[in-house]
Amino acid sequence: MHKALIAAVAVAAGFTTSAWAQDGLTVGVSWSNFQEERWKTDEAAIVAALEAAGAEYISADAQSSSSKQLSDVESLIAQGVDALIILAQDSSAIGPAVDAAANEGIPVVGYDRLIDDPRAFYLTFDNVEVGRMQARAVLEAAPEGNYVMIKGSPTDPNADFLRGGQQEVLQEAIDSGAITIVGEAYTDGWLPANAQRNMEQILTSQDNQVDAVVASNDGTAGGVVAALTAQGMEGIPVSGQDGDHAALNRVAAGTQTVSVWKDARELGREAGEIAVALAEGTAMADIEGAISWTSPSGTELTAKFLEPTPITADNLSAVVDAGWITQEALCQGVTGGPAPCN
Repeated sequence: MHKALIAAVAVAAGFTTSAWAQDGLTVGVSWSNFQEERWKTDEAAIVAALEAAGAEYISADAQSSSSKQLSDVESLIAQGVDALIILAQDSSAIGPAVDAAANEGIPVVGYDRLIDDPRAFYLTFDNVEVGRMQARAVLEAAPEGNYVMIKGSPTDPNADFLRGGQQEVLQEAIDSGAITIVGEAYTDGWLPANAQRNMEQILTSQDNQVDAVVASNDGTAGGVVAALTAQGMEGIPVSGQDGDHAALNRVAAGTQTVSVWKDARELGREAGEIAVALAEGTAMADIEGAISWTSPSGTELTAKFLEPTPITADNLSAVVDAGWITQEALCQGVTGGPAPCN
């Protein structure tokens, strides 16, 4: 009998679950990759939460390969995990991994990216709201002009959630003619180099007549800023998200307008705690803060959404006060910038 099933039986029989966590629960994490700075922060938070529950952490890095991720999950299952946390490389290709886990009675937490399967608990920040926050900040800085939309990976549902939120905010200005979207591109793999290449091509096609860029994360924003800087255009409004240290430094320097901060420490802690609870037999609907949510395809999922925070020049001190970044790292190379860098 699988340990998770044993734990569920124990819960039903009235035994305390903490004893079972201390009796060797193992949580496996399948990472899509570690190219983004933030995943190391997420990992540390997950490990800390599991250690606090007396559970073991094991992991695998799919290195941006959806096929490797499937074999990684099979390997984690073979190692006897009691729960899985999966950051899907390709949400449309992850189904066999969920099937394999379900066949062994292993609960799955879909981490940050949608796994469109009711057997997976969906844990993320409110990505539609992130998109709204990005567009609001850019629109405030550039209420009219030519806009470029640099989207995320086409294999990541978050890219379209973000884009939907952005459109909600921009639609009125588009309808009035105040702004015009002159270029739009997905960014394969969320890679900054791909975002930079996309931005370079759009700048060329528009003879550099671009007034603002809504970029969907800090990595793509970095690529965009590099392309703009090469044309002497640094400083036009650019959005991002994740609170990457380099991006926050760009906000302080004035080359990025906003980074929507999704505190990865909070997301990682929640994932670890939810994975342990599910492994111990807690029903998904009984997880604190869980709601029923309908995905764009119409699938009814159990989900929990955390609240993001937009970081601009006006509230940069928030990330320092929270211990997310040091003042030295935030203000490196910045002179005469906003507080706390002035």
